[in-house]
Amino acid sequence: MSLPSLRLKANADRRLRAGHLWVYSNEVDVVATPLNLFQPGDQAILEAAGGKPLGVVALSPNNLICARLVSRDVKHTLDKSLLVHRINVALSLRERLFDKPFYRLVYGDSDLLPGLVVDRFGDHLVVQLASAAMERNKDAVLDALVQVLKPRGVLWKNDSSARDAEGLERYVDTAFGVVPEWVALEENGVKFEAPVMEGQKTGWFYDHRMNRARLAPYVKGKRVLDLFSYIGGWGVQAAAFGASEVFCVDASGFALDGVERNATLNGVAEQVTCVEGDVFEALKELKAAEERFDVVVADPPAFIKRKKDLKNGEAAYRRLNEQAMRLLNKDGILVSASCSMHLPEDDLQNILLGSARHLDRNIILLERGGQGPDHPVHPAISETRYIKSLTCRLLPNS
Repeated sequence: MSLPSLRLKANADRRLRAGHLWVYSNEVDVVATPLNLFQPGDQAILEAAGGKPLGVVALSPNNLICARLVSRDVKHTLDKSLLVHRINVALSLRERLFDKPFYRLVYGDSDLLPGLVVDRFGDHLVVQLASAAMERNKDAVLDALVQVLKPRGVLWKNDSSARDAEGLERYVDTAFGVVPEWVALEENGVKFEAPVMEGQKTGWFYDHRMNRARLAPYVKGKRVLDLFSYIGGWGVQAAAFGASEVFCVDASGFALDGVERNATLNGVAEQVTCVEGDVFEALKELKAAEERFDVVVADPPAFIKRKKDLKNGEAAYRRLNEQAMRLLNKDGILVSASCSMHLPEDDLQNILLGSARHLDRNIILLERGGQGPDHPVHPAISETRYIKSLTCRLLPNS
């Protein structure tokens, strides 16, 4: 395939040579290669200002990030052959890490497949295409996944807001075989079923796997509160790890039905209580009822989706964690998590410290956690690192 050129301005190739994969629109020499000549999803040979080829890029010409590097070898375009190779490389890592086929198989840029996310649930795959290039090559994506994994079913879960910036329609559709509404998985020895068609994101959040495993020594025989519980990733595991009682709080009745389903699946339904409603209101009601817990898990959705949300988002994290601390016993454990890419871990730590001091409590940081290795971080792209999880001990100020 003969590809057109995309020429960079002078010195605009430094970041790419240093390992980055993205091209910003203000780095393109639009006199030599006008962006308006490209369509979303086109591929091109990226060139330095002097004409030296840097690799193959997939284009989103109307966006600030107007191109993403697909390959540094101009002979390898985004096609089935490259997809098979990259998926095999990604699979080899996951099979080394996990003894059962439940994990994020492909994590976008970090697996050198920008715009592609694949979660594996045994014989079923849930796929998100977040770029015009991946959407255009969806048949090749499907063929590559079927060739490498031989799944029973593949689901397109293309309903995320990321598609809006690419001008792509949202849809959820079975791409191959049969995909049930709820699929089985296992995490840290605990069984779950995830609602891949109607659930959040791909139906499950593998990114906190390692952090949830860290719960085990803290919850045995303890009373646990799981905030923003979704279908029980934290709460049901806490019960399975031996918690005496677990309260799961979520605004979604559908999600809490999943909690009950997964609690029953693991024989811990009697230990798990579901509380439906706004989490902040539920925290107030629990405080008014003088409820107290040994362990509180606060893993909210992203309060800071864009940089302009930073101030309000930080205030929300502080409000959440402060209210959570008010429900802890004198010697309590708080697991505070954030999936907001724009909130650095140090800032979350400072929020926790400020909240504890406001309540006249001593706080000690016990463990730091990030996303699991099936969500590898690209060292040149800070945006690929987003999960923070801080396990803290709260004591009286004495």
